[in-house]
Amino acid sequence: MRPFLSRALPTLLRECHLVRGSSSRDPRLVASRGTSRHCVAASYPASDRRGTTICALSSGHGKCGVAVMRMSGSRSLEVLQKMTSISKLEPRKAYLRKIRDPETGEVIDNGLCLWFPGPRSFTGEDSVEFHVHGGPAILTRLMQVLSRLRVHPALPGEFTRRAFYNNKLDLTEVEGLADLIEAETECQRKQALLQADGVLRKLYDGWRKVLSEAVASIEAYIDFGEEENIESDVIQNARRALRLLTRDLEGHLADGRRGEILRSGVRTVIVGEPNVGKSSLLNRLVQRNAAIVTPIAGTTRDVIELTANISGYPVLIADTAGITEDTGDIVEAEGVRRARSHAENADFVVVVVDALKCATSGITYEDYVREYSASLGIRELLARIGRERFVVVANKRDLLKENEARRLDGAEAALISCTTEDGFQNLLRTLADRFSNICGDPSAESPTISQARHRNHLTQCSRHLHNYFELCANEQHDVAIAAEEIHKAMRELGRITGHVSTNEILDIIFKNFCIGK
Repeated sequence: MRPFLSRALPTLLRECHLVRGSSSRDPRLVASRGTSRHCVAASYPASDRRGTTICALSSGHGKCGVAVMRMSGSRSLEVLQKMTSISKLEPRKAYLRKIRDPETGEVIDNGLCLWFPGPRSFTGEDSVEFHVHGGPAILTRLMQVLSRLRVHPALPGEFTRRAFYNNKLDLTEVEGLADLIEAETECQRKQALLQADGVLRKLYDGWRKVLSEAVASIEAYIDFGEEENIESDVIQNARRALRLLTRDLEGHLADGRRGEILRSGVRTVIVGEPNVGKSSLLNRLVQRNAAIVTPIAGTTRDVIELTANISGYPVLIADTAGITEDTGDIVEAEGVRRARSHAENADFVVVVVDALKCATSGITYEDYVREYSASLGIRELLARIGRERFVVVANKRDLLKENEARRLDGAEAALISCTTEDGFQNLLRTLADRFSNICGDPSAESPTISQARHRNHLTQCSRHLHNYFELCANEQHDVAIAAEEIHKAMRELGRITGHVSTNEILDIIFKNFCIGK
C-alpha cells in the first residue's frame, strides 16, 4: 500500500485530537505517527503544581549513614548554587561541598551535590540531589532552608508523576516501578523490574501500532475506495493482521493469572482433620511461633493468615480449623465453614494428613481425592483444581516405625515431621515446583499481566475486536461502523499505557507511591 494512504486524513484528525480532562466526554488521546512515544490526554492536575520546584527525602526515614534529598523543577539549579560554593557545574558529576543556609551562611552539612539537567533526568526536569548524613536534625534543617527558598515538599508519587507527564515513563512502567519498590521476594523483583524496564509497554505499543495501521488502511479505503490507486485487498490484509493480533491477545489473557498471583502472593490454605499438625506446619513455613499449638484437637477455631517467602515466591498462608462433621460446638462449626470457604477461593491447597493413619499403605493423589478427602468435604474442590494446585502432606513421621516410614517414602504424599523437621526440605522443593507452575517464570520473552486493571482493558479490547469480526461477517455491513470497534480497541490499549487517561485513574495509581518517588 502506498505510504500516503496510511496517513488518511480522518485517522490523523482523530488520532491527533486532544480531549481535556475537564470535558464531559471521555478524556482521550491516541498517539499518532511521528509523535513522541506516548502522550497524555488529561490536563495537568492542580495537585501536581506544574512550574513549581519540589523536594523530598528519597531515602529511608530514620537515622542512617547517608540520606538523599531530591529536588525537581526549574529552580533546582538556582537553589543548588545559592546553598553551595559551586561555580561551574558539570551534569551528573558529584561535588563534595559544604551545604549552607543562604541567609545566615551557617553550614548545614558536608555532602555530595549532583545536578541532572532536563530532559535527561528521571522527571524530565532540572533535578538536584543532596547526599548528606542521615541524622534527623540535618534533614529537618535542610527541609526548613529549602522551604524558605520556595521549594515545595513533594506529594506522594509526584516525582514519578512528573516523569509520566514528561514522557519519561508510561503507566505500565510507573506501576512496575511501584511494584519494584514494594517487592519482597526475588520473583516479585524480577517481574517488577521487567515491567519497569518497559517490557509490557513494548508489547502493547506494538499491538497498538497494528491496530493503528489497520484502521488507517480501512479509513483510506472508505475515503478513496472509488479511486484506482487503492489496492483491492487492503481490507483483507487489515483483517488478517487483526486476526493475528486477536490470537496473540487471547493467548496473553489465557495465562492463568500468573503475573497477578505473583504480584499479590499465592493464596495458600492449609486444611485437614483436627490435630494433624496444621498449625505446626504453618509455624515451620513462616519460621516463627505464630499459631498456638497444643495436643488438644480443635485448638484453632478461626482462620489465621500470614505471609511467607518460599523459594522466592510470595505466599499468603492461611491456617484453618480442623475439618470435621462431628461437632456440636457452634464456634467450631463456624471455623469448619470458614476453612472450606477459604479452600474454595485459594490458589493452592495444602492437605495435611496423619502419617499414622496412612502407614498401612502408600498414598497417591488419586487415592486422596478418591478416599481421604471425602471426610473433609473437599473432594470436588481437589478434583476441580487438579493435582498441580494441591499437595498432600503426611505429618508425624517421627511416630512411624522404620518399615512404615519406608512404605510412605515411596508415596506421592510429602512425608514430614514438624517436630524434628525431617523431610521438610523435600516439602519446600515440592512447594517451589508447584508455585513455579502457578506463577510462571518472569521473562522479557514472555511478559505476563500483573495488574487487574490491565486485564480488564485487554478483555475489553478483545471484545471490541470480536465485535468487529462479527460485523464484518455480514456482507452488507457498514465499514465505517465496523472501524469504530477498532478505535475502541485502540482506546482500551491506550488506557493501559497512559495514551488515554483520566485524572481519576492517575490519582489511584500515584497515591500509593512513597513520598520522594
